[in-house]
Amino acid sequence: MNPSASSNPLEFSVRGIILGVLITLLFTAAQVYLGLKVGLTFATAIPAAVISMALLSAFKDATIQENNIVQTIASAAGTLASVIFVLPGLLMIGWWANIPFWPTFGACAIGGVLGVMYTVPLRRALVTQSSLPYPEGVAAAEVLKVGTQSRSGAQEGKTGLRAVIFGTLASALYALLAAAKMIAGEVAYFFRFGSGSGATGIGSSSSLALVGAGHLMGITVGIAMLAGLIIAWGILVPILTAMTPMAAGVSIADQALGIWAKEVRMIGAGTIGAAAIVTLATLAKPIAGGLKSAMDTARAVKHGGANVPREDRDMPIFIVGLVTLLSMVPAGWLLASFLQGGVLSSLATPLIVVGIGYILVAGVLAAAVCGYMAGLIGSSNSPVSGIAILTILGAAVSVGYVGRHVMGPEVGQALIAFALFVTTVVLAVAVIGNDNLQDLKTGQLVGATPWKQQVALIIGVFAGSCVVPPVLELLNQAYGFVGAPNQHAISDQPLAAPQALLISTLARGVIGHDLPWYLIGWGAVIGLVLVAIDFVLKKSSDGKYSLPPLGVGLAVYLPSAVIVPVVIGALTGYYFEKAMKGRKYGEAASRIAVLVMSGFIVGESLFNVALAGLIVASGTGEPLAFGIEIDESTRMIISLAVGAALLVTLYRWAAGSARKLEA
Repeated sequence: MNPSASSNPLEFSVRGIILGVLITLLFTAAQVYLGLKVGLTFATAIPAAVISMALLSAFKDATIQENNIVQTIASAAGTLASVIFVLPGLLMIGWWANIPFWPTFGACAIGGVLGVMYTVPLRRALVTQSSLPYPEGVAAAEVLKVGTQSRSGAQEGKTGLRAVIFGTLASALYALLAAAKMIAGEVAYFFRFGSGSGATGIGSSSSLALVGAGHLMGITVGIAMLAGLIIAWGILVPILTAMTPMAAGVSIADQALGIWAKEVRMIGAGTIGAAAIVTLATLAKPIAGGLKSAMDTARAVKHGGANVPREDRDMPIFIVGLVTLLSMVPAGWLLASFLQGGVLSSLATPLIVVGIGYILVAGVLAAAVCGYMAGLIGSSNSPVSGIAILTILGAAVSVGYVGRHVMGPEVGQALIAFALFVTTVVLAVAVIGNDNLQDLKTGQLVGATPWKQQVALIIGVFAGSCVVPPVLELLNQAYGFVGAPNQHAISDQPLAAPQALLISTLARGVIGHDLPWYLIGWGAVIGLVLVAIDFVLKKSSDGKYSLPPLGVGLAVYLPSAVIVPVVIGALTGYYFEKAMKGRKYGEAASRIAVLVMSGFIVGESLFNVALAGLIVASGTGEPLAFGIEIDESTRMIISLAVGAALLVTLYRWAAGSARKLEA
């Protein structure tokens, strides 16, 4: 049966909207925690599609298009949560002590709505008339088709739901063991190179969520991150520690980690920035051509709209323009309220004008680039970090120029805060644009109506915007963030919030004129070399092989404890896929494994959000520690053994379940 055979299938329904909103609330909470801990988020479209398919199968009139609307609403969770790559920076610089609801909600909602509006004109150019693969959008469509069109598919939908549940329980259990101090939260080893003074080491978090993220990212990104690990910890840290005399009483681990945090991380930022700039340059021509094609098509539709099939009807371009302009009113009010009563009151008018102009222009560029990259490599792998870096640099330069005549310590801090807030809105635009086109690709493949999907995504934007502020504040009260004062945090283990730390550091450096540009410059050189290597690899292998420079840069910038389990997940996923290839049940096994890995991410993330609530309620930093005396090295061995056992068991279950489905 053709999924679009019906001329007017059921798409919007009260039950579908409620289900989509509930999944959004669940996944947004998970995403906020994961992003703050490790600086990574995951695409929620596929697990949302499976959950929707399993639950709506109880209704005889449920359609593939209705399931698609549910996953479209829920996919906002995987996107809006990315604003936490910037927002904690306002705590780190001491501008906020707590996360206020309305400013945070406003930044997410306004940016999210603009993200939808900006990508409506791009749909035909970058989705229906494009050869971009949209890996996650296509995968979500396949899941929906299999689950809707056949009896075996319906059974696979139920198996898929079990896969998500098993993965969720396994990762939650693993996180519980770490919280109870029965296994080590991190496995690490530091050492010196021979008789020299150079020090280095390697560490890995006991995190099934990160293993799951690695599986979903795939082997190409995994190898890129492995290359980044080698550059950071095999080359840069040993060289720089050898050049820096170690102070008395400082351990090898502290020396290596100190050099990485102060110097290598800034080199990684330069690598990410250079790779992002090159990406923007290579996309200029296709984006310009896509916009022209979209406007030409819009004019043709205006003159012959009655002949446009349902599957090709976007939100009217007049509505898009009107909503965009009207959004500038609350955007201006939001920026004005942020400045009200502060040291920048005298500069409020020019700063608001600059802020709105920046949101309009930078938002369009960011949405287009992220949307294109989502089509190329998937929304999970889209260079949101690189876009955020470029956005904060542009915002800091613009805002700093306006306030250059009244610069002082208090004014400088206020300008940094304003630049971070404007960047938050632009990032919300970018990530929703990143997600919107992926969802529209899914819709195209299952016969959905584009304008209904666009409305559904707006519903998801508002639902997610309601969840981000309270979850962020809960985590702030429980843990706090690295680099922030954290006077009221209960736990003594603050969340890393790595992207927010980098973004706030860059803003402070640009406005304060003390950014270590030489380190960023060296990083940019490395980034350009990586771009050249990636180009040669693609050209010599006809696109079969690549080394994404942004993936390498992220691995230089992020802690090894975060990157190592991601690399492990990418490698285990690759070998699992290889083992399943050619088997009758191989494709089903791959789909089920993807859902298990999605469950890994959901389970650990939700457990830690719940743990944050328990920390706040109990007033103790480690409420689940039972006082069991196990030495650290033993706990590390237990961590490795339990993690490996859970991973192997669930991979075997995925393969066995797929074999039963095919039988």
